[in-house]
Amino acid sequence: MHLSGSLALALVLLSYQFALAENWPSWRGPTNNGISHEKHLPVQWSPTENVAWKAPLPGPAGSTPVIWGEQIFLTSADRDGNLWLLAIGTDGKEQWRKQVASGSQNVRNDEGNYASPSPSTDGRHVWTLFGTGDLACYTVTGDKVWHFNVQDRFGKLKIQFGLASTPVLDDGVLYLQYIHGDYKKATQEACVAALDAATGNTKWRVDRPSDGDGENEHSYASPMMYDDGQRKFLLTHGCDYIIAHDLKDGHELWRCGGLNKKENYDMTLRFVASPATAKGIIVVPTAKRGPLLALKPNGYGDITNKPEFHLWEIKETPDVPSPLILDDRVYLCEENGDLRILDRATGKELDYQRTERDRHRASPVYADGHIYLTARKGIVTVVKATDRVEIVAQNDLGEDQSASPAISSGTIYLRTFNHLWAIRGR
Repeated sequence: MHLSGSLALALVLLSYQFALAENWPSWRGPTNNGISHEKHLPVQWSPTENVAWKAPLPGPAGSTPVIWGEQIFLTSADRDGNLWLLAIGTDGKEQWRKQVASGSQNVRNDEGNYASPSPSTDGRHVWTLFGTGDLACYTVTGDKVWHFNVQDRFGKLKIQFGLASTPVLDDGVLYLQYIHGDYKKATQEACVAALDAATGNTKWRVDRPSDGDGENEHSYASPMMYDDGQRKFLLTHGCDYIIAHDLKDGHELWRCGGLNKKENYDMTLRFVASPATAKGIIVVPTAKRGPLLALKPNGYGDITNKPEFHLWEIKETPDVPSPLILDDRVYLCEENGDLRILDRATGKELDYQRTERDRHRASPVYADGHIYLTARKGIVTVVKATDRVEIVAQNDLGEDQSASPAISSGTIYLRTFNHLWAIRGR
């Protein structure tokens, strides 16, 4: 049997497209930087335009879905406070769901619940953490591998609005920052741990002391990996400091304070936004009216007052969305949706414009020349990735959303409070 030339070409192109398809294994994407290499993605959609499918969910959550091949994994709380891990096929059909924990609570009215940390996957297993402290590993077919509560191993959780930090999965190890405290000076409760992802066993655990005070003892940020091919270490962020840790045993390589100025100390400057990294730079957000720093990765000791390890600093920071570093620019989505664009080398402001004036909880994502900014009421603003803020489209699905977008195989996945939407061009 011989294939026609056009059919053969179509199959070749289909195989090529599949080979180029990119997984989205963590909340910040394939390299933990919010950047997708997918092409030909839609920039416009509505409930009836460019929607491949939508799948109903048990209830709201702020966690980002992760994708590997033809499977999507995401977490959710239901209306009774039960916490679920779900697997949905890229055809929109639910494959399985597992109840991992119960006792979810809403925090700060409509701001979130205990399904805020995002899962991670390597295509064979999926790992998930909930605000209750329940941490579990399942196979991609839904079989439980291990499950324990981090409070039993690392101490009773003392955090005002629930554990929201997403662990980092890297090279078979799960890294967890457990930054919390009892509102007393000199934080003693916080720690950092590395777990064998296959077994859940602790590889190492180190204390993370700080002189942070008040609500600042509580961090809702996620740890991040710095890796430029020559230098690689873990970053933990919270309680007035960003700290770099050695991957082998967790010991402190360097720390940087000055994120909450002692001369005008803000007792409520808890960190939510996570740091962003690219070769030669670490962009460090704070919160509310705090500063934003850009650091070099080659520090040692306390680099707070060592200008040779600082690139630049600006006076304002995003409060919740994490920074996005793209080529020679840094993009900062402010809490109110305003977009600030900085020169990566100097921190000089290139542009600052209003987009959708609403709370923004999701982190910006880049793909195919565009940046996607997600407002809390569900409007996604698409802007060109240039030195100027140029709005291409604004898309409204009519449902609240606080999860960051995920992108894989030519599809944008948007997790609203009611559905998982697959946005795909025709």
